[in-house]
Amino acid sequence: MKVIELHKSVTDSNDRDADRLRAEMKEAGVLLINLMSSPGSGKTTLLGATIKGMPDTRIAVLEADIDSAVDAEKIASWGARAIQVHTDGMCHMDAGMTREGLEGMGYEGVDLAVLENIGNLICPAEFDTGAGLNVMILSVTEGDDKPLKYPLMFETSDALVISKIDALPYFNFDMEKCIERARRLNPDIKVFPLSAKTGEGMDAWTGYLRSEINKWRENN
Repeated sequence: MKVIELHKSVTDSNDRDADRLRAEMKEAGVLLINLMSSPGSGKTTLLGATIKGMPDTRIAVLEADIDSAVDAEKIASWGARAIQVHTDGMCHMDAGMTREGLEGMGYEGVDLAVLENIGNLICPAEFDTGAGLNVMILSVTEGDDKPLKYPLMFETSDALVISKIDALPYFNFDMEKCIERARRLNPDIKVFPLSAKTGEGMDAWTGYLRSEINKWRENN
């Protein structure tokens, strides 16, 4: 398993580099998703279920962590292209770091590239990675009050995955209240309640991804 150590951004101007990377991914016809969440929300599990549920889609995953290569090894075992990047203690990925990881992995022949960002609900929302789509995961186990505590994450995300809905009977999680709070911050946010474990809601999620890939290419 290849691992890249990232120490600083390639450029000083993150926004400019993000726009440049987005344009290059657009030209290549590859939709890059920035996947953000807290640790333990189920990012890697969701990716595994997504890979298995989209066998006709060529998926590559850029795994960002402070250390270890556990997640990238899991992704590769499921048949997707994967690379692990270490952020040298930084709590987020920016556009320069994302570019470096993508170039190290290679994205030729890929339909969907996913950046699994560092796990937290603060720093990743503050930096444009050059992605064409920002997606966040909120698990039922974390509580329905997170839109109140971390508004920027919800404001900057195009889609919200509410994961682990199979655990709803065991947690005091108000689905309607959570969605209402999220849409108060971001009226256009798409919401996908699902369980990667049972498969409930996965068809809607994978259908959304297929639609976004097609739109990304149609507007090229």
